Amino acid sequence: MTGATKVVRVASKKVEALDICSVELVDPEGAGLPAFSAGSHIDVYLGHGLIRQYSLCNDPTETHRYVIGVLLDPNTRGGSAAIHALESGQLITISEPKNHFPLAHNAKHSVLIAGGIGVTPILCMAERLSNIGADFEFHYCSRSTERMPFKKRIVDSFSTRNVSLYYDTGADSKTIDLVKVLAAPTSGTHVYVCGPAGFMTWVLETAKKMGWQEGQLHREYFSGLDIDTSTDSSFDLMVASTGAIINVGPKETALQALIKHGIDVQASCEEGVCGTCLTRVLEGTPEHRDMYLTTAEQDKGDQFTPCCSRSKTPRLVVDL
Repeated sequence: MTGATKVVRVASKKVEALDICSVELVDPEGAGLPAFSAGSHIDVYLGHGLIRQYSLCNDPTETHRYVIGVLLDPNTRGGSAAIHALESGQLITISEPKNHFPLAHNAKHSVLIAGGIGVTPILCMAERLSNIGADFEFHYCSRSTERMPFKKRIVDSFSTRNVSLYYDTGADSKTIDLVKVLAAPTSGTHVYVCGPAGFMTWVLETAKKMGWQEGQLHREYFSGLDIDTSTDSSFDLMVASTGAIINVGPKETALQALIKHGIDVQASCEEGVCGTCLTRVLEGTPEHRDMYLTTAEQDKGDQFTPCCSRSKTPRLVVDL
């Protein structure tokens, strides 16, 4: 377990939509919790080495609680099921809040786009922007009203001028016109998107075609890419501090190889999403498979995520 951690109590668990629950976490003694900013997440330690990241979705002015929203997904490695199995009163360990998805507070206008459970950090952003009287618009897409968590809170909290809701099915079905939403890539406007990987790719690719610059686009992924690993080959890692050479086999990750040889690397999601294991590369060319680094950062080739990324060259020299 790495970094600052804290034991919290599950104050309540609430069904928010079909297969989606929210969990309210508080200090066991009633004390305040470390402050957080919009876009923050926490690591939740679920036992048996399972650590998962969940965005905080409550108002960031609140210091007495954290609220997370979690979709029960049978295709994940058990984190969502463990969260859904939590009971009120149970004690769990979490990290202090971290923020890899911050708001640009100098923005003249913010465009918030959420898909499904990706609404959690976006909702927190909307709360913050509303609190400070900033100009923003909030677009929320879901498969159906039954699968739209926090709908009542959103409708009750924000002006209809700011919020647009979209559903794929049902009597109220309506599809977001992304070209219209992203039609004006003006200086000072920033776009934030979170949701399923395919949804985010669609939004970001559309934005780039419309002329938005990389610095105006902000994203947070919940899961890594589905990658065919059947043709992976082995490569070597050289540890710069010792000169040790570690072979990474075709069926293991660089992170697994490092840990197997007793080299401690901080890690969490193990999917290339959170950036916890980010490691400097001194020589060689990484094969990036993460969703954490921007395209420009990946192109530099001076860092990689050993939990999922590999090497295009026979050897990578890493700053460990």
